[in-house]
Amino acid sequence: MPFGQLVLGSPGAGKSTFCDGMHQFLGAIGRACSVVNLDPANDRTNYPCALDIRELVKLEEAMADDKLGPNGGILYALEELENNFDWLEEGLKELGEDYLVVVHLSDCICLTQPSLYISNILLSLRGMLQMDMPCVNVLTKIDKISTYDALPYSLDYYTDVDDLSRLQPYLEEEIPSRRSNKFSRLTELIGQMIESYGLVRYEVLAVENKRSMMHLLRVIDRAGGYVFGGAEGANDTVWQVAMRNEASIMDVPDLQERWIDNKEAYDEMEREEEDEHVRRNADASMDLDDE
Repeated sequence: MPFGQLVLGSPGAGKSTFCDGMHQFLGAIGRACSVVNLDPANDRTNYPCALDIRELVKLEEAMADDKLGPNGGILYALEELENNFDWLEEGLKELGEDYLVVVHLSDCICLTQPSLYISNILLSLRGMLQMDMPCVNVLTKIDKISTYDALPYSLDYYTDVDDLSRLQPYLEEEIPSRRSNKFSRLTELIGQMIESYGLVRYEVLAVENKRSMMHLLRVIDRAGGYVFGGAEGANDTVWQVAMRNEASIMDVPDLQERWIDNKEAYDEMEREEEDEHVRRNADASMDLDDE
């Protein structure tokens, strides 16, 4: 029974990069992976697509033929997909039935402005309510967060989405012209609505960091009900072993320390540990050859 990830996100959130990284990572741990591209504008994939909407309609051709802008071209492409839904159904049937998890991606730069952060939470909440399936919200490019201006609160505050009223003073500083009782009250009510649902929280991801990818994959697996076992390859790598160990020593519980306060130290430590694992595996292979 396949387990699928439905990857959503705003432009620039890192959807293509995520699919490429996840495709490579799943291959490295011996799990089969098929990618389905439903973005008619995505013409630069570095991974093979088992099914690609661009075989049906290409955004640039639709825009040129009908003199449409980008938004009109997207709507046209989606109408084409709707009119040819049997094409999509037949293509997906070949991949088998599956359990789907929504993976909603957001660029972590939204944390740098309270207004962007709150609007992003609303977008994530809307997706969770409308998609009606397990959903994992992810802040991507987290390895870049230390290059932006310092955040007023720790990274865990933003991932837990708790007590949004604490952002009110910073929101008023961001937009002084809108400083009024009505604006403050509106922001307060939006925060209360978000907190009343109690649904949104965020994972973080640096797609080129194996530990970060491994942690996120475990979260997605739990959301989708994936059971480790026969789907994995027979020859375990260090990452396959780590994937099976829920209490892996490779996890870093303090996000603030890992990605902001001591990022460079952790990067160096992880590189050294990975080099050591590679060396041990090479030594073990040589010992087996000698036998």
